Amino acid sequence: MTTLRFFDTNILIYAVSRHPDEVQKRERANALLADGDGAISVQVLQEFYVQVTRPTSAAFLPHDLAYEFIKTWRQLPVQEMTLGILDAALEICRIHRFSYWDSAIVAAARALGCDTLYTEDLSHGREVEGITIINPFR
Repeated sequence: MTTLRFFDTNILIYAVSRHPDEVQKRERANALLADGDGAISVQVLQEFYVQVTRPTSAAFLPHDLAYEFIKTWRQLPVQEMTLGILDAALEICRIHRFSYWDSAIVAAARALGCDTLYTEDLSHGREVEGITIINPFR
């Protein structure tokens, strides 16, 4: 059985970005997403939608197109927000002093059994709750 890798919101955003300065990040993000062993959470999908539908976003998408991407990515394992995830996130906040939102990402990744979290929001190489943080854009 393949171990899942969890993708934070910024991976999805870079995957759709058309900004000329983000070509390498877009290519890297799409390569990660194509590997077939990724996982996400409802939170990641929500954050993606909010960020890319802002008219000032470098990755701006109209509602219908953003929703199409979300429907596609729902084919990945998706961790729903539950009371257990909330409790775990609050404990991660307390122990590691992360923001609630970053803690909820870690809690969702742990709940899905992921061993890696791809994000540029946390310290590259750090291990948290049995999950290795990787910034794939370094």
